[in-house]
Amino acid sequence: MKTNKLVLIFSLLFFFRAAFCDEFKPSPLPKTMSPNVVTIPVSGTVDAAMAAFIGRAIKASERYRNRIIVLEMDTYGGEVDAAFKIVDTMLSIRNCPTIAYVKTKAISAGTLIALSCQQVYMKHNTTLGDVAPLMVSQEGPKMLREKFQSPIRAKFRILAKRNGYPQRLTEALVTMGSPVFEVKFPDSVRYLDSIGLASLSAEQKKNIMATRTVVKSGELLTMDDIEAKELSFSRHSVESEDEMLKTMGYTSPEIIRIERDWSEELVRILAVIAPVLMTIGIGLLYIEFKTPGLVLPGVLGAVCLAIVFFGQYAVGLANYTDILLAVAGISLVAVEIFLFPTMGLLLLAGFGLVLVSLVMSLQGFALPRPEFPWQQHTLLVNLVKVLSSFILAGGISFLFIKYGVPRLGRVVKGPYLTEVLSDTTAASGLVIPVVIGDNGVVITALRPAGRVRFDHDELDVVSNGEFIEKGRKVTVSQLQGTRIVVVPERTV
Repeated sequence: MKTNKLVLIFSLLFFFRAAFCDEFKPSPLPKTMSPNVVTIPVSGTVDAAMAAFIGRAIKASERYRNRIIVLEMDTYGGEVDAAFKIVDTMLSIRNCPTIAYVKTKAISAGTLIALSCQQVYMKHNTTLGDVAPLMVSQEGPKMLREKFQSPIRAKFRILAKRNGYPQRLTEALVTMGSPVFEVKFPDSVRYLDSIGLASLSAEQKKNIMATRTVVKSGELLTMDDIEAKELSFSRHSVESEDEMLKTMGYTSPEIIRIERDWSEELVRILAVIAPVLMTIGIGLLYIEFKTPGLVLPGVLGAVCLAIVFFGQYAVGLANYTDILLAVAGISLVAVEIFLFPTMGLLLLAGFGLVLVSLVMSLQGFALPRPEFPWQQHTLLVNLVKVLSSFILAGGISFLFIKYGVPRLGRVVKGPYLTEVLSDTTAASGLVIPVVIGDNGVVITALRPAGRVRFDHDELDVVSNGEFIEKGRKVTVSQLQGTRIVVVPERTV
């Protein structure tokens, strides 16, 4: 009876270990089975769009039985956060062999993604390695300090332990430090730095058969396909994916290739042109604020910003919070324009919310995490990007309002003051009770049309395209038929 209970307990322990332990690895498919090989291209810059695509492709692969996932690598790397997201996606796969096939190159973040797979195969004359985090400055690319390298090395150590890659060599992919030696013993090969080599016991040192330097001091580890095989990163050098599968023992696999669809390509393009769309959207909203009633600039501006948020949301960066902040900001701008002028207070608050939402939509985090120090740099870059869009949009919009809007009525009919008074002529007997040089006080903000009090008369006027707030003193500068043009009063 007790024996049966013990067998039951050990069986349950084994079951829970298999179900929940991260170190439990899926077994390769039996060679007698015909697998479905799901090939996912990893090409171009590693970014949020790539992470979203690989996540979608992995999910789509679940419909195939006896699947093998192959990442076809051809990338120089890219964003660290996106690479980490892809790695987490690959580590979440259960009961399915994962293979990285380096078709051309897997550099920097590409190496991190490749080593997240259980096996690596490399095409002849391809490269793997050089994962040092870089920042582009005015002086050119600059390697980031230890604070940035440490969390990346930690990620590599996790992958090395999980998938059986040489741990000390994975660290040499990231950091230039002391040399790394290959130390051969009668029954094993170890990779040690100077400290590790010196710490060997006297008995261990006697058993050393050969020692050679693999990574020199002050260098990063970068390997071709032959070196990667010698250093136990790559299983074999092959000429094609078909040869790789034959090497693995699969003679008649069915290959399913999952490519980006048109919507994912569109989203990737939108992510690239997001700064341009931001500039256009912000500029059009500013024009609508300065010339209320045109409507079209405001609508098009909101559409441009909506496209930005849609693109960022589709790749997993923007979320509902970012979108709600943007909607709240645009709403405050609309209230300032159409309902309740507050001398620009609501305008500033609205644009502030839009700025915050745009910055947050460009990154996968709200505030930088201390353990990921590169996120501080990402936040600063995104802030500069959005502020630049605001400044550029403001400058272009100001020039358009100053020089374009006054001439717009000659080309396009719209809600201008001339349209309202178009039927008024000198013969109608209407006398304008002001002359050039008369002064008045603005009683409704000019954007550019509004009302001004001249002595006891309140008249419809228009500015030269600029915004003039309520209470400001103005001077009549031109009389164009029944159209009164004013400018801010000049003080001597």
